[in-house]
Amino acid sequence: MIAVDVKAALRAQRIETPSWAYANSGTRFKVFPQPGVPRTPEEKIADAAMVHKLTGVAPSVALHIPWDKVDDYGALTAYARDLGIEIGAINTNVFQDEDYKLGSVTNPDPGIRRKATDHLLEAIGIMDATGSRDLKLWFSDGINYPGQDDLRDRQDRLAAALRETYDRLGPDQRMLLEYKLFEPAFYATDVPDWGTSYAHCVELGEKATVCIDTGHHAPGTNIEFIVAFLLRAGKLGAFDFNSRFYADDDLMVGAADPFQLFRIMYEIVRADALDPAYGIAFMLDQCHNIEAKIPAIIRSVMNVQEATAKALLVDRAALRAAQQAGNVLEANAVLMDAYNTDVRPLLAELREDAGLDPDPIAAYHRSGYQEKIVAERAGGTQAGWGA
Repeated sequence: MIAVDVKAALRAQRIETPSWAYANSGTRFKVFPQPGVPRTPEEKIADAAMVHKLTGVAPSVALHIPWDKVDDYGALTAYARDLGIEIGAINTNVFQDEDYKLGSVTNPDPGIRRKATDHLLEAIGIMDATGSRDLKLWFSDGINYPGQDDLRDRQDRLAAALRETYDRLGPDQRMLLEYKLFEPAFYATDVPDWGTSYAHCVELGEKATVCIDTGHHAPGTNIEFIVAFLLRAGKLGAFDFNSRFYADDDLMVGAADPFQLFRIMYEIVRADALDPAYGIAFMLDQCHNIEAKIPAIIRSVMNVQEATAKALLVDRAALRAAQQAGNVLEANAVLMDAYNTDVRPLLAELREDAGLDPDPIAAYHRSGYQEKIVAERAGGTQAGWGA
């Protein structure tokens, strides 16, 4: 692909940032608060707008309900648009309430299942008010011990809640069903892998698609194979990009294994699925515990851009020829040549073409924004997990 085509593809790329990543977050053991952290959904949106202003490719911010609950979602949407961004995916929360100790939509108590499903329906109402396309569902539901509950019954309960929620979706809305191998359920998680998510989505219909969180896999899992399979089946709806060394670490995307991120993005490019019109939502889902929030998110956006640029530089004709000839070493070399290319000058040039600073991190530090929010957000309660 020639440079002009690579630039055009990169110029069209869109990466959604998560409201909760601007707030205080961390591990199960400790959350380290930072000065300047947002206290309200509006302040989270302002930070997201700053990231978009500097990168040019992050024009939407995902909300998490009830962490980002407000009285007037129309006003919140208007506020975001005034800052140059849109409200993205609406994320539900059926894992923090005391009632959900034994599960939410799969709980053996029908009253708790009703409560959880009503929250999913509430989220669609918020989508109606904000113009959001995507409802993102993640369930911590599962069991810790053999015999604690019936595995098949829990799948039936899950299917019933998903069906009711799916049927409430509007014509231009869709459902993204995320999965997670383990935690907090340690014996059996109700949506533990992409196959379970895929099976439920197929049963539901075309408006249900799989969300891949890149940190939610067993060590050694070939995530790009999952990407390729779901693309072939037309069921890949979104990514939650992050990195993991051991389990679900929620580190900055590309930090642990940038080569894996490149391989994933190559499958996207190979399927001509990078353009937003294809429908894949490229979202970040990260917990910044010790690093500064906004610079970390900017760096994550840049990491995705770099992996994408390298994927676009793969000589697909040469790769296909080597594959067809059974030339194993040459095929691998074609991929490695693209991966080993330094694309930073290309991306700097792309940003300059768009009237942006070629170094978004340096631009942020020069902007004075961090000093401004530290001074302005000195009082009140900082947002974080559960707020």
